[in-house]
Amino acid sequence: MRRRVAILISGRGSNMAALIRAASAADFPAEISLVISNKADAAGLERARASGVTTEVIESKPFGKDRAGFEKVLQAALDRHGIELICLGGFMRLFTAEFTRAWYGRMLNIHPSLLPSFPGLDPHGQALRAGVKLSGATVHFVIPETDAGPIVMQGAVPVSDHDTAETLSERILEVEHRIYPEALRLLATGKVCIEGDVCRTAGSAASENFLIAPMVS
Repeated sequence: MRRRVAILISGRGSNMAALIRAASAADFPAEISLVISNKADAAGLERARASGVTTEVIESKPFGKDRAGFEKVLQAALDRHGIELICLGGFMRLFTAEFTRAWYGRMLNIHPSLLPSFPGLDPHGQALRAGVKLSGATVHFVIPETDAGPIVMQGAVPVSDHDTAETLSERILEVEHRIYPEALRLLATGKVCIEGDVCRTAGSAASENFLIAPMVS
């Protein structure tokens, strides 16, 4: 049986689209059963509908700081659709500790940096200001602390001296679209387990021995 997945979005849903494309393959172990947005005007809603995915809007603004109240309505929607796994795709709403604990090990997020480096806002700017030579993206489990859950998968890109936050973001987004579906595949097939604060993956192996940046002739 394919695992039933909900994607939570607040904007254009580019990672959502990558997950929907991957899940359209007959051998993918999960199906995108629902897309929920906390903003009615999120562009990703139309993209999801065009792909034949059921959508719902649960506006967060009327709840103000009442996160628990919002999550009660959200959980009811997840229950109605028999959701087993959650993927966050640019979902701009913080969860309570109770909600994240209830979904621990079943809720993924993607962040555009090589965590634990540069969590939070403006990760591309943080990377450029730090002068790092490699940056990338991280898929991780969601815990109460922001961008701090066990790491499932990472992808790296070189950082150029000529990069801006915008150009770096574009390259990292390509990596995001590759690793998020693969991380979901691992989770849906039961190849991921959490030991303490560390995620272990059955049969994992590095694709290359190393990645060096910058390369010089």
